Amino acid sequence: MENILVCDDDRSIVDAIEIYLEEEGYRVFRAYDGVEALEILKQARIQLAIVDIMMPRMDGIRLVKELRRFSTIPVIFLSAKSEDSDKILGLNIGADDYITKPFNPLELMARVKSNLRRYTTLGSEVINDNVYSVGGLVIDDNSKECFVFGENIKLTPVEYNILCFLVKNKGKVYSIEQIYEHIWHESTGGRSDNTIAVHIRHIREKIEINPKDPKFLKVVWGVGYKIEDEV
Repeated sequence: MENILVCDDDRSIVDAIEIYLEEEGYRVFRAYDGVEALEILKQARIQLAIVDIMMPRMDGIRLVKELRRFSTIPVIFLSAKSEDSDKILGLNIGADDYITKPFNPLELMARVKSNLRRYTTLGSEVINDNVYSVGGLVIDDNSKECFVFGENIKLTPVEYNILCFLVKNKGKVYSIEQIYEHIWHESTGGRSDNTIAVHIRHIREKIEINPKDPKFLKVVWGVGYKIEDEV
C-alpha cells in the first residue's frame, strides 16, 4: 500500500481527494499547510505528494524546495491558476506534474498512478547490466544513477527517465511530443506544453558545466532534443 500525502488548506478538497485515493487502495496522510506537510514528509515513508501552491505558513513552492533537499518522490501540484508561468515555476522548483482546480477526479487518479509507476520503476532492481556512457556522462540503469565525470548527480524520477531515454538512444533526435509520449505514456493531444522543455532545462543545469553551452544534451532547433553520440 503506497502512502500519499495530500496537502491543501481547503479541508473539503483534502476530504474529497482522500475518498478517491482510499477507494484506489492508497493510505492518505493529511496536511493543511506546508509546515505540517514537511513534518510528515520527514517522519513518514511517503511515496507521492499532492500539494496545493497557495497555503498559509509555508506555501507549496517553499515546501517542495525543502523537500527536494532530502527526497525525490513525485510531487503533483494543485492550483487554481492555469497560466503557463505558474506551471513552469512549479516544474522548475522540482514538481513532477501539475493539475489545475477544479480538476477531474479520474484525471487526478490517472496522474497519481502514472507518477507512482515511474517512481516505482526508478526504485526497482534491474537484473541486466545496463550501463550507458557518453563522454563523461554515465547512466547506470542497474542502480538508476547518473554520474558526470565521476560525480553522482541527483535527478528526480522524471528527469532520470528523460535523460536515460535519450542516452539509450544517443545521436537520435526526438521531438517534444515523442519524449512526452514515451515518459507519460499518453499523447500531448496537440496542445502546447512546456513540460518537457522545463525538465530539459533542469537536467542541463545538473549535468552540464555550462548549461548555456551544453555538451551532452543538445537542441535541434525546430525538431527536438538529442544526446550527442560523441563528446
